[in-house]
Amino acid sequence: MATLQNIRNRGGLLVAIIIGLALVAFILGDILNSGSSLLRPNQMKVAEIDGQSIQYPDFQRQVEEMAEIYKMNTGSTQLDESTWVQIREQAWQSLVREIVMSDIYEDLGLTVTSDELFDMVQGNNLHPIIQQLFRNPQTGQVDKSAVLQFLKSLELNATPQQKAYWLYIEQQIKEERIQTKYNNLVRQGLYTTTAEAQNSLEAKNQQMNIQYIRLPYISMPDSAVSVSESELKDYYNKHQDNYKQEESRTIEYVTFDVKATEADDAATLQWIEDVKDEFASISESEQYVNVNSDVPFEDVYQKKEALSDEIAEFAFNNEVGSVYGPFKEGNTYKLVKIDDMKDLPDSVQARHILINPDVVGGYEAALALADSLKGLIENGASFAALAEQYSEDTGSARQGGDLGWFGKNQMVKPFEDAAFNGQVNQLYTTTTQFGVHLIQPTRKGKEVKQVRLATLARNIEPSTQTYQNVYAQASRFVSENQDYKSFTEAIANEKLTKKMATVGENDRLVAGLEDSRPLIRAAYQGDVKEILHNSEGSAIFELGEQFVVAALTKATEEGIASFEEVKPRVELAVKKLNKGKALAQKMKEAATGTDLETIAESLDAEVNDANGLTFNSTSIPAVGMEPAVIGTLSTLSQDEVSSPIIGNNGVYLVKVVSVINGTDQDVQAEQNRLSQVLGSRAVYQAYEAQKDAVEIEDNRAKFY
Repeated sequence: MATLQNIRNRGGLLVAIIIGLALVAFILGDILNSGSSLLRPNQMKVAEIDGQSIQYPDFQRQVEEMAEIYKMNTGSTQLDESTWVQIREQAWQSLVREIVMSDIYEDLGLTVTSDELFDMVQGNNLHPIIQQLFRNPQTGQVDKSAVLQFLKSLELNATPQQKAYWLYIEQQIKEERIQTKYNNLVRQGLYTTTAEAQNSLEAKNQQMNIQYIRLPYISMPDSAVSVSESELKDYYNKHQDNYKQEESRTIEYVTFDVKATEADDAATLQWIEDVKDEFASISESEQYVNVNSDVPFEDVYQKKEALSDEIAEFAFNNEVGSVYGPFKEGNTYKLVKIDDMKDLPDSVQARHILINPDVVGGYEAALALADSLKGLIENGASFAALAEQYSEDTGSARQGGDLGWFGKNQMVKPFEDAAFNGQVNQLYTTTTQFGVHLIQPTRKGKEVKQVRLATLARNIEPSTQTYQNVYAQASRFVSENQDYKSFTEAIANEKLTKKMATVGENDRLVAGLEDSRPLIRAAYQGDVKEILHNSEGSAIFELGEQFVVAALTKATEEGIASFEEVKPRVELAVKKLNKGKALAQKMKEAATGTDLETIAESLDAEVNDANGLTFNSTSIPAVGMEPAVIGTLSTLSQDEVSSPIIGNNGVYLVKVVSVINGTDQDVQAEQNRLSQVLGSRAVYQAYEAQKDAVEIEDNRAKFY
């Protein structure tokens, strides 16, 4: 069904970002019928949300359904791991929202009726998704007849997969609609008063230019203040919210890196030397390179100036078939062969008409339309007029299809070939990823000699023997150091580099280690001060080009960190507090008048300026966040010097030099602005509050 393909291509992005369900079921296979104890509910529980247990097979089925939708939207057949991670997260967020909000919607009496859905899909109030899918690109209008025709064809000859895809779209429309109803209820419950708007205007209108003296905390050495144990504990008890911590694991590890050796380098050089004669004699250079080289053949002609001096000297002073090398470039040995030489223009001016197959019903229809337009032009019709009428490249269409002058490697390859190799004023049809093009070269630049090179490249990579040797080193290290004490001693004795990382249960990567999810899972399954093991029981983790041996050094649980754990942080905070008091006293004693220059001189400090500050400001330029200072400004009269202000980055004396009053008096506009901001924030916070009100046990890390 070409129309369904059009919908996927044109609506994929819009549909994909709305969370939902769809499509085919995922079957776990024989294990579901095996009666294995692994299938006991507690062992297969991937989550519990508001008392509702979510089993792994059910969640995985939703993940697979979303994956199928993603493949259909993008045309993909295989998904990489990062995409799977995103899809699993999307499925999780969708599941959480569904469970958290379903009872809320029911209690409020919020539903989406069949009549509403009909109206949004084919009635008078089409949903934005439907508008996106069925908008005529030529007119910009939604074609309702196309909607009806599509739905009719869906009933008569659609596959089960296509029908399921459409049900998915309808489900997204329903979910978006009921969320909108809830959000509107939240917004309607909020109101910004006239007084609030007036106060906001006054705060925005009054801009202050100030001078200030700052004594930074680092200006006083730590030794100048003392703290007692009782002060520390008292501060900790009063500020425990500052020491909340998430669950985490801390690991120490060493890596045994697999790198190419001198022997690997020599073997790579030997291989490329051995094939040089064969490469020189072969007639089909493109096929040979594509089969044997680590980089594909490039069907590109280049001017002398585009090449390195060394290669240019060879290429433009030898015959076709000549071979240069081997030579080493970075981590690669190369042979370069002169494959062809031509006199070609260095630039071309051309015009084109781009036809989008998705708009006209597929590539066959697009090619047929291009052929018809070609016939019209050859019989005297205006290329420019037809381009303006039919071309999907709206930018060039306004110029009669003219693309102006362009050089080599500026266009996609098929288009470039037609433009550079075609004759001036002749018409050529070619296909690219953008659609079908009817191309007419109109002018060509000066022809210059250009060369096409065939490059045979072989990367210097670790051999199997190198892998085995490095693995043997890691294996020896593990066998000799099977507990944490010997692990740390061996690292020091062998002068290895010990690295450390702190990870969360759902983290995917340890910085610097490829595909390190297995190591993170092991950290949550291991014991503190023990060597970690992978799912196969080995203490060696193969992560990319590294073998890793690790130990768990700390397990941090969610909650308030103990006093002993955070004592260094508490001590820093109390010292900063005491410094603030001491610096404030020092400032107070020096502030005997309103002349900041005199006060600054006595404090061995300097006077700084900050302009355009309002009550809505949050920071001082070049200093940082200082809400206490900003708040104090509104209480000062012009030329008044403040008392010492203990801030985030130091202690301040502030003086308002001048005040500029703005002229914005539109209270209604400000009231509307504040209501809009408040409504947007409340919609997000309302859902977060509902989510925080339920208990969510997330066990995904045990399965992924």
